[in-house]
Amino acid sequence: MDDDRKHRFEAVYKETYEHILGYAVRRCESPEDAADVVAETFAIAWRRFDALPAGREARLWLYGVARNVLANHRRGLAKHRHAELDQDVADLYAHSPERSVELSAIARTFRELPDDDRELISLVAWEGLDPGEIARVLGCSRNAARIRLHRARKRLSKALSNAGITADGFAVEFI
Repeated sequence: MDDDRKHRFEAVYKETYEHILGYAVRRCESPEDAADVVAETFAIAWRRFDALPAGREARLWLYGVARNVLANHRRGLAKHRHAELDQDVADLYAHSPERSVELSAIARTFRELPDDDRELISLVAWEGLDPGEIARVLGCSRNAARIRLHRARKRLSKALSNAGITADGFAVEFI
């Protein structure tokens, strides 16, 4: 029985490690913090192995665990830190100085959104999750996730508009 458990955990680890690492890296200010979040996420998965769902559901469950680990990590910091869009990453997508300035403004506007809005939009844009999957990560109904996501998108759109930023020329399908 222990061998079955070990093999199943190893399979889940191999299938989900890069997803969970990407999730953590995009939300932590340092690679070390991201590594800590990932390590703690999989330690919890091992301890709570009986609660770990099978198949694709395992990744969604692990996103939920990582989200909670990250929240605990942030609470433990002396000063509240926000996950940021890194200007260097934004510059990778810039094709002109004007676009780089606009991407910087978009990143700043995104950072100014409430934490919950940033998380919802990030789950769609970075993790590629749909509302049903987001609902499982957040522990709410699919309808609640869709409503929250709709409202977050509207707030982002309004904030971008207030900052004088239009989506012309950008692939911002999540807005």
